[in-house]
Amino acid sequence: MAGPVKEKPVKDYFTTSDGIRIHYMRLGSEGSHVVLIHGYTANQYGTWYANGIMDALAVNHRVVTLDCRNHGRSDKPEPGQPGIPSDVIELMDLLKIDKAHIHGFSMGGSITGQLLAAHPERFITASFGGSGIREADPEWIARVPPDNEKVDPEEVRASRLLRINASMDKGLSREEAEKEADRPREPLPPRPPLRIDLSKVKIPVMAINGELDHPYEKTFRLWRELKDFTNVILPGKSHLTSIAPATMPREYPDSLVRFINSNDI
Repeated sequence: MAGPVKEKPVKDYFTTSDGIRIHYMRLGSEGSHVVLIHGYTANQYGTWYANGIMDALAVNHRVVTLDCRNHGRSDKPEPGQPGIPSDVIELMDLLKIDKAHIHGFSMGGSITGQLLAAHPERFITASFGGSGIREADPEWIARVPPDNEKVDPEEVRASRLLRINASMDKGLSREEAEKEADRPREPLPPRPPLRIDLSKVKIPVMAINGELDHPYEKTFRLWRELKDFTNVILPGKSHLTSIAPATMPREYPDSLVRFINSNDI
């Protein structure tokens, strides 16, 4: 693979149809488009640029990322709430992107799944990081192979750093952000199972999950129902350690680049 792109991302804002200002970045000038969607409480810079994923993809593609609403430098009409799929579609429309390789991590994977259900025509490929589409049928849930339940001690440190960075995104000082990160917080309520008929999905799909991040629970349905599915499991990695700059293995960006290059148009 060629060396990393040296340019800095182009940064800009746009305003959604409901008046929310969204911060986005672009990198790369040739090839098909890749749209990257970050996880809950994270941001586009830390998830995609700081760890080199954006550079690796921009060698052969035009990469677009965004700070989902309620995150990063975008407006936060509902602080602490997730982003929404329609902001991704509006950004693609603004940039005149008819189809793209769409990849999301964690919350971004949930958004990717919702987009695949509602707007399959906008995809070249779909890929999930730290996520997937779980079984909805109780009989199949009972048949999912057991996952490795070992705990990764690095995950706790990575999670705390993510919360600190998210608080500093909101304008808190480092000291205030550290106090906020150590405060107990209520988890988001679980989302209902995604309504999607995977038998109708004709595009290639991939998932990348850490060995310690319940990869089978997240991907068994994808493997069972899709016609073209690639599953990557990162040995010894948990949720955040699979993508955090200090702990991400080369297999994450290499697998993503290889998958997109192999299924390009």
